[in-house]
Amino acid sequence: MQVHNADVEINVVGRNVEVSEAMREHALKKVESLHLDYPKIIEARVVLDVQVHHNRHIAEVILFCANHITIEAHSETHDMYASIDETIGKIARRMRKRKTRLLKKHRPRKGEVSRLAEAVFAIDALDGLDEDPDDEEELEPVIVHKENYRIRPLFHDEAMVDMELSDRDFLVFKNAESGVLSILFRRKDGDYGLIEPEI
Repeated sequence: MQVHNADVEINVVGRNVEVSEAMREHALKKVESLHLDYPKIIEARVVLDVQVHHNRHIAEVILFCANHITIEAHSETHDMYASIDETIGKIARRMRKRKTRLLKKHRPRKGEVSRLAEAVFAIDALDGLDEDPDDEEELEPVIVHKENYRIRPLFHDEAMVDMELSDRDFLVFKNAESGVLSILFRRKDGDYGLIEPEI
């Protein structure tokens, strides 16, 4: 078990607030107290933000870990020390939960067969739809969200760990073995699907 992350670079920065020495020491002590056996923390960034008008004290912690894993959490209270404590608690709980799920998925299953739910739809289920589709104005789809996406070279197991640590439904990555672009996606049954181009 990794009981201490040696030589972790921890940066504490303030946004709309001057970080006091006591605040900095509290944040450093809390990040250093994270005893995670996986993954290894390489760098940590703590962002402290105070919005005076709304009496909001926000603490955000971002951990940059081995195997291209990034873990982040934030909390908002009326006290900065409470926000830091709550954020560290969120990260620790998330890591324990994700690691447990990952171990369960990679545990060999004894004679378990994954089955899909069957459903039969009657052909007359569409009866009674007398509306003329031409009566409605056709709306063209538009792009409502755009973001930059960094494609990284990963092995399959690294990609699965990355998915376990995020809330995304898919991950686009470059297969480190074959060099082809791959898409890992989360299935409804909790397992993963993998899409790769035909070579």
